Amino acid sequence: MSELIKRCRLRQAIPQDIWAIRGLVLGAFLDPTQLRTEQFWVIELEGKIIACGQLRTFENALELGSVVVKQSYRNQGLGNYLTNHLIEQAKCPLYLECLGDSLKTFYQRFGFVEVNFQDISPSLPQKFGLTKTITQWLRLPLHIMILK
Repeated sequence: MSELIKRCRLRQAIPQDIWAIRGLVLGAFLDPTQLRTEQFWVIELEGKIIACGQLRTFENALELGSVVVKQSYRNQGLGNYLTNHLIEQAKCPLYLECLGDSLKTFYQRFGFVEVNFQDISPSLPQKFGLTKTITQWLRLPLHIMILK
């Protein structure tokens, strides 16, 4: 465990954290909708939130989303630490969607594998379908993945 992680505090988000979470999510150009504080975990350093991630709840499925580490704290293990924690919390099939091959490679290290849109949980097509449509229109590479 890195010295930085030892100085940090991982905790479930509280309502007062929403503006810090929104700032991280918007700063990473991620989807700012469906940000429910009760679904987030945050990493705090000296009273400031420097990372966040959420587990969105669907019927018989979860989605790992909005995993963001503040730019100045990246590449120091915080993303791995937070992702591992979120995976440990999952009690049903865990999905995610990501743009680009570098994020796909990042999540493959945790055991995520790409899945066809037709094979995802029946509760997810509406949510993932919107992203699929937008990414096709913008010609962006979308990867839908499940934890194996």
